[in-house]
Order: sequence, then structure tokens, then C-alpha cells
Amino acid sequence: MTTASTPQNTAPRHRWIWITLALTTLIGIGLLFFDVEDTADVQQASKAASAPVVSVITVGSETAQAAISAFAEVKPRWDIELRAVVSGRITHVHPAALAGAQADKGAPLFSIEKTTYQSAVALAETELEQSKLALLRAQNEVAVTQKQFERDGREPPTELAARLPQLRIAQKTFAASQARLASARRDLAETEVTAPFSGFVTDRAASLGQTVNPGDLLLHLSDNHHFELMAEFSQKDWDLLDHPINGKQAQLIHRDGHLLGQARIRRSGGFLDPKTRQVRVFLDVLDPNNQILAGDFIRVSIAGRRIADTVTLPESTLTRSGHVWMVDADSLLQRFRPDILFRTEGKITLRTPKGQGPWQIAKTPLASFLPGQRVTPKFMEELCTG
Repeated sequence: MTTASTPQNTAPRHRWIWITLALTTLIGIGLLFFDVEDTADVQQASKAASAPVVSVITVGSETAQAAISAFAEVKPRWDIELRAVVSGRITHVHPAALAGAQADKGAPLFSIEKTTYQSAVALAETELEQSKLALLRAQNEVAVTQKQFERDGREPPTELAARLPQLRIAQKTFAASQARLASARRDLAETEVTAPFSGFVTDRAASLGQTVNPGDLLLHLSDNHHFELMAEFSQKDWDLLDHPINGKQAQLIHRDGHLLGQARIRRSGGFLDPKTRQVRVFLDVLDPNNQILAGDFIRVSIAGRRIADTVTLPESTLTRSGHVWMVDADSLLQRFRPDILFRTEGKITLRTPKGQGPWQIAKTPLASFLPGQRVTPKFMEELCTG
């Protein structure tokens, strides 16, 4: 009985051994996978912890020469719509009156029929001669009357007796005849329309054979020798100037940055523009050249006073939100909103930031920057101080 039951007890025992070995192997493989995964995470975390490189410029406090600028339209000093003074038919249109022509001062533009005005001049001359004759007669009568009273040894009892009222009437009639003759001659001269100043004819409104009346538009004439500008500045910019500025010079700069010329400040300040609430400055262009054209928009730059404790940075250091990023002594990013004083030629000048300089400023800040983020600064420029 005992010998027959031994094989039956041995088989289950072997199965349990194999099951135990399989579980042990599975657990070992699982532990191996977990160990490999933890190592990869550590490596990735180590790589992510490296500080990004940031290009910085080092700047220090300086004393800057303030300069304010604004765009202004170049306008001719004289710009008129030339109109007829007398009525009549246009008998001749001179070449200087054609659109686009350059007319010198005094150049003939239009000729208007003269017959009526020549007749008026002749009539006025006749009236003048008649009044002159009447004046001579009145003077003679006064002289004769005066001598007669002198012979009689008495004074004229009244002015009428001395014929003085007749003399005064004759004098006034003569003066009126002189004025009518001058007016008639002036009207005759107005039949020849000439340019009141040198300039370009930008538009012609009258044609040959057309009948015009006083006040009818003939052409538009724009000065081409004298130009002026009106620039507007904010009150903050106005405070940066060294007043008074009347009579000082300003630079005229093209939109692409090259210098066009100089302008003299004729008048400034005193009142604000009622719409923009800005200060107006009026300037005259000095010795305009062919590069300065009426109707163009150019930048007017005026030098201001010298300001201490400033920092000048490239405009690229300013973010769209109006912040500047800097790297502190611990290589951590910090941002601040600058107090910008003025802008010139792609640079901004602002008051010095808080703290002790010099300051390391991010040259091209990124949108991914975060306050307190650790970075590796890469110096691009040398220290800039005043």
C-alpha cells in the first residue's frame, strides 16, 4: 500500500516548483524594465535642466543728447488759386499758364480783351484834363477876388464871396479824376495776367476764347522756391527741448534715413492743436534743393537738452508688450517696463533701470521668456557708458 502512493504525491510537487520558478523569472524581468525606464527619465530630466543661451548686451549709465522727431508735410509758402480781376474774353494763353509749367515771377499767363478798358482809360484821362482845367479856373477866380478885396482894403465878408467853396469842389473833383484814371489803368493792366511769384502751375481752369468775370478761377499756382513745415510734438517730447527754440535749426530727414537739409524754427509753442492736443512747431526750409518737394512727408528732428542717467538700447530689445528683459547677477531673467525718453535711428533712450549697473539686457527677447527663468548669457557687445 505504501509503495503504490509515492508517484502520485511527487507529480504535484514538481508542478509547484515550476510555477514558482516562472513567477520568479517574471518578477525579475519586470524589475529590469522599471530600472531601465527610471534611467531614461533621469537622462531626459538632466537634458531639460540645462539653461538656454540668451544673447545679451551690457550697458551702463550715460548722459545722452535728447532729440525729438516727427513727420511733417512739406508745403509751399505761397499757394494760390489765381482768379480773374476783370471781365472779358481770353485772347491768349501763354505757355507758362499750361498745367505742369514752371512760371517765373512776372511771367505772362493770360491776355484778356483790352478794348473796353482802353476806352475807360481814355475817358478817365479826358475827365482828368477837364477837372484840371476847372481847378485852374477856380484858383484863378480866387486869386482875382482876393486881389480885388486887397485893393478895396477890406477882407472878404464870407468864404462864398472869396469863392473858396468853388475852389475846394474843383480840388476834390480833380483828386477824384486822378483816382478814376488810376483805377482804369489798373483794370487795363489786369487784362495781362502775370505770375505773382515763381512756381509750378498745378492746374489750369481757363481756356482760350473763354469769357471770364471777376473772381473766376484761372489756374492754381504753387511756390517752388520757399517751403515750410508744421510739426507736432507731444508735451512729453516738448519738455525734452532746451527752450526757447525759436530761431534754432532742425534737421530734415528722408523716410529712408538720409539727410535732406536744414530748417529754421520760425515759431513754436504758445498753443495746442485743438484736435490732437499736441504742440505745434513752424519751420522754414533753408536753401531747399531738388530733393525737397512740396507734398512730401519728411522727418523733422530737433536736438534737445542733455539728460543724465540714461541707457540707450536697440529697439529690438523692446517687446510688443512694452517690456525689456535683463539677466541679473544670478543669471535669472527679469523684466521691467522702461521709461522711454525718446527714439532715434532705431534706438531707444530710457532712464536707467532700478539697481546698480551695468545691466545685461536681452538683445532679442523671446515670447517663451519667464520671470525668474535661469539662462546662460552670451555677451554680444562691450560695456557702453557715458
